[in-house]
Amino acid sequence: MIIVKIGGGAGINLQGIIQDLAQIREKFIIVHGANALRDKLAEDLGQPKKVVTSVSGYSSVYSDERLIDQMMMAYAGARNKRIVELCQQNGINAVGLCGLDGKSIQGVRNKGIRVYREGKLKILRDYSGKPESVNRGLLDLLLDHGYVPVLTVPIIDEQNTAINTENDDVVRVLQKTLRAHTVINLIEAPGFLENKEDETSLIRRIPVVELERREQQVDGRMKRKMLAVRKLFEVGASRVIIADGRGEHPVTDALSGKGTVIE
Repeated sequence: MIIVKIGGGAGINLQGIIQDLAQIREKFIIVHGANALRDKLAEDLGQPKKVVTSVSGYSSVYSDERLIDQMMMAYAGARNKRIVELCQQNGINAVGLCGLDGKSIQGVRNKGIRVYREGKLKILRDYSGKPESVNRGLLDLLLDHGYVPVLTVPIIDEQNTAINTENDDVVRVLQKTLRAHTVINLIEAPGFLENKEDETSLIRRIPVVELERREQQVDGRMKRKMLAVRKLFEVGASRVIIADGRGEHPVTDALSGKGTVIE
């Protein structure tokens, strides 16, 4: 089993990724983002996103009801169905799902995001949370009958309400349940960089014991991503590859060891 997480940046080569996946002869699941598409949609609607940074230094999008609607359009709608379309064109019998569908990804809503505003500690409450479990029966039903699940956000909370979450955390709960031997994370960079401004500063190997130190080196989205990678190993991952999703053969290159291999 392989879990393939496709980033949501505008430069990701979806065609190349799906063509590579069509050559794989073992079971796999796709988890995808759509942040570039969501941001464009939000701007077109005159409802730009709001980013907040918690007191612990992790950045996230403030998820009000308008943002959830945008996610349903961008993530669960256009991006999801275009990936399913590409899969079908390349002989992959894919089924597109967001976490709401069949309660495929279930979570718990956050109690609030702790932030500093005007020098004071405040709690921001929104429609965001953490995934806690997957509907394994549904995923096994699809996988055992030759279908490839294509998963994305939003997910469903304990009150059966749509909530935003990090796809890196969705991958974690999938890994905890399905025990994939490899997790591939395709991003708009060659892998984990020593200097985020220099694409030649790729770090090709990171031992698991170094993950916490590497997490402290970075900020913003990459800081959250490295935390998610560290948690993957806590739930039984044996190999995680952070690789470039922009190349001609992103998946083939990742499996051949290009990018950053953590094991």
